[in-house]
Amino acid sequence: MKKRVYIIYTGGTIGMTPTADGYVPAPGYLAEQIRAMPELASDLMPEVDIHEYSPLLDSANMTPADWHKIASDIGSHYKQYDGFIVLHGTDTMAYTASALAFMLQGLRKPVILTGSQIPLCEVRNDARANIITALTIAANFDIPEVCLCFGNQLLRGCRSVKLSADGLDAFASPNLPPLGEIGVDIRINWELTQPAPPVDSILRVHELIPVSIGALPLWPGISAEVVRNFLQPPLKGLILKAYGVGNGPTNNREFLSALEEAASRGAVIVDCTQCLRGSVHLEDYATGSALAKVGVISGFDMTTEAALAKLAYLFSQNLSVDEIRRLMQTNLRGELTC
Repeated sequence: MKKRVYIIYTGGTIGMTPTADGYVPAPGYLAEQIRAMPELASDLMPEVDIHEYSPLLDSANMTPADWHKIASDIGSHYKQYDGFIVLHGTDTMAYTASALAFMLQGLRKPVILTGSQIPLCEVRNDARANIITALTIAANFDIPEVCLCFGNQLLRGCRSVKLSADGLDAFASPNLPPLGEIGVDIRINWELTQPAPPVDSILRVHELIPVSIGALPLWPGISAEVVRNFLQPPLKGLILKAYGVGNGPTNNREFLSALEEAASRGAVIVDCTQCLRGSVHLEDYATGSALAKVGVISGFDMTTEAALAKLAYLFSQNLSVDEIRRLMQTNLRGELTC
């Protein structure tokens, strides 16, 4: 029996067509082009159903409400299909991949996000190969997690970042090797994939409640006033993008006081590095340990995208602040290195 794959088309470059004002989403166009692909007639390819959202979105317009729509769509079709593909714009694809990883608890089937840098309508494009590869993986490899498939790599969704605005290998997983390498053959690094939940486990779709969180990069000379203003209520959580292994300007007492004031009133402040690779180690330098002393916690090697998604997820679980701080430093979906 052929495998069945459910494709969700949310919008993005992959299905756009050219106009006088640039590329724009074209309702109905992508589904028509996919169904016309001769590759889908092969006995090796799965049966495909395509659900196109309306309106189609440029991924820059994605919100947590759209993440919940996608997660709920997967949840409502979960028993009928063997795998799922989310066609998505590249700009915020890593954010959506990270969010879905936390929202879909108990996942036993592959959920694969992909898209393209060049629309399918162009003669030379990366869209066709990305779609065919994602379909092949979704139908034939029982990877029980949210992945991002792009170019020649299959990445863990909550480890992925967009690296290039115009390169065809636009995504990377800086602190975890790819889950799969795509060449003449598709090679899955099974030792890296998440363990599958028990066979009788039930997929649970979590909703992200509206919560005020944000990310703030440090820069030389950042004023305490900027930090204090950024941390004002109703902000409940902050990803502090610090230097190196998590360092900050500790000779600025007002800067530290602003962080301490926010942490003492219950704000969760997570230290993530601005570096593409590596991990936060607050104990390595005095400039890091000083942050820990005023209530900042380590984000270890989480990406900013994963840290924001995880923070939103935990604030949606009706947990105490202390429990949120603990779980932010605990590996839940393969988002950080234990």
